[in-house]
Amino acid sequence: MLNSLLFFLRFIVFWLLYFLLDRSIFLLINAKIISSVSFTEVASTFFHALLLDISMVGYMLIIPAIAYIISMISGRMNIELKWLSGYINLLVVLFSIISVANFNIFREWGSKINSKALEVATTTPNEALASSASSPIGLSMAVLMLLIVLGFILQRTVVSGKLTFANQSIWIKLPIALVILGLNFVMIRGGISGSPINQSMAYFSNTQVLNLASVNTEWNLLSSLIASNKTKANPYIYEDTKEAADIVSGLYAVAKDTTINVLTTQRPNIVLFIMESFTADLTATLGNMQDVTPGFDSLVHKGILFSNIYSTGNRTDKGFIGTLAGFPTLAAVNLVKWPEKTEKLPSISQSLYKAGYQNSFFYGGESEFDNYKAFLLSHDVHQLTDRNNFGDGIVTSWGQFDGAVFKRQLKEMNTAQQPFFSTILSLTNHEPFAVPGRSKFGNATNVEKFKSTAFYTDSCIISYLQHAKKQRWYKNTLFLFIADHGHIYPKNRTNVFVPERYHIPLLLYGDVIKNEFKGRVFDGVGSQADLPATLLSQLALNTKEFRWSKNLLNPYVKSFAFFSWDDGMGFIDNQQCVTFDNIGKVVLYNNRNDDVLNTAATLKLAKSYLQVVYDAFLNL
Repeated sequence: MLNSLLFFLRFIVFWLLYFLLDRSIFLLINAKIISSVSFTEVASTFFHALLLDISMVGYMLIIPAIAYIISMISGRMNIELKWLSGYINLLVVLFSIISVANFNIFREWGSKINSKALEVATTTPNEALASSASSPIGLSMAVLMLLIVLGFILQRTVVSGKLTFANQSIWIKLPIALVILGLNFVMIRGGISGSPINQSMAYFSNTQVLNLASVNTEWNLLSSLIASNKTKANPYIYEDTKEAADIVSGLYAVAKDTTINVLTTQRPNIVLFIMESFTADLTATLGNMQDVTPGFDSLVHKGILFSNIYSTGNRTDKGFIGTLAGFPTLAAVNLVKWPEKTEKLPSISQSLYKAGYQNSFFYGGESEFDNYKAFLLSHDVHQLTDRNNFGDGIVTSWGQFDGAVFKRQLKEMNTAQQPFFSTILSLTNHEPFAVPGRSKFGNATNVEKFKSTAFYTDSCIISYLQHAKKQRWYKNTLFLFIADHGHIYPKNRTNVFVPERYHIPLLLYGDVIKNEFKGRVFDGVGSQADLPATLLSQLALNTKEFRWSKNLLNPYVKSFAFFSWDDGMGFIDNQQCVTFDNIGKVVLYNNRNDDVLNTAATLKLAKSYLQVVYDAFLNL
């Protein structure tokens, strides 16, 4: 039986060798781009590629695994899998063609082959041929033949098409079959950790071509094809296209560009805290919740508070993109699933890097989760610290506690070049709501646990600031505090469509704030996505590429926020909030039921907004 199981090892080794060959050729073709990168970093490409490579092998192994199990259970002792060489050779030819197409697409578009490239080739072949006219035909054909020939040779050398089984009981064979299927699933999924495999798990470098080389070409194409149905057409067509575009454009029209300058300098260091589930309901200032966030509430009197800010969605991945890129949510679609699209978004880190800032990101969990790492490394974040950069210590199932992460960031900033932009994504206030040591409010219920983790994060923030005050960079630093999203707790807001579920704090704090603005509260309605334009405007940096972000410190901007969940949306301004279910086509929440005309107008704003932003997503 053991000898027959070597069949799987041979199959896996063959495909890993083929992918190694494919990747090596891609790097050689792009040798000029990576000529200044160290050999060690280039070599790391092959190590970071393993997870996605193995996952792709898992997909191809499904048919051979089923054939193996059927052969084993049949009771035959010796079996020739004559079809296997044809199956592998067919995939070798297909993958070789994909590989050649991939390096030409990268040369033209700067991305890997994906569903969009196939759509262009099939729907507009003339344009595709015109685009490929400048492709190096000789090199392409040489690479194609090399991959096919070496693939065939490797297949004959490495893969075994003969199975020899021992005479064993069916009660031994059945558990073996289940283990084989289970391991095959684990290969495809990328392990047994909390996060399924994604492209971000292969990202490791600030040199984007190395990240793209590390991502398995066929896995990326398969993933893109599976998700492509959401990128083919806009499912949210409510209004005439031009009318909807005009309505949304009007929302961002500004009568006068007059920024209220609240900082003493245009080049402060910036520390951005994106706080996990730090809903406004937790605070005394905004939620009338006493004693849970005393630290944050004390900072309000010394900083600038925006009291009517709403998150873009109800998950961290949406708040992550909303905060850092100023891009709204798309109801049922999570934008982070498409790295080739998020790469095209603007970001605070890119704008600041161009202005001379050094960027860093700190997170106690896995930065690969929801493709965070792919976004960060493609947007000029050159120092990324996550749970893999810590020792074992005391951790939750998600990763490091906030105290350890904040302490690590503080240490790193003491040696960082100024000005710096450092983002901390907190984690502890996330299920399972565990804290190191005693729970402030107990742990008998989820509400108690949630309040306890919020209190812990709040205390970590105050401790961080107390230590930061002793550092030389503190007086020239702006601290920003914003939640990634709201939460059902602590007030048990079970309905996802009520606006309070999206109400979050936004606070500016630090010695760089002018004295006359300390303690000020701005109560205009705004969105989490407005942070980029608001921050960059204070630094006198261009914000035009942040189409969906408005400057909250310009008194002439319109006050509104858009948010969405799986298949619903909400729109809120200073007069009204309406939320809408896209499936049932019904209004779920309306704080002004008595005003039919205004409700219709507000609902039209919501529908137009989702329609236009989804079109923008399709065109990325």
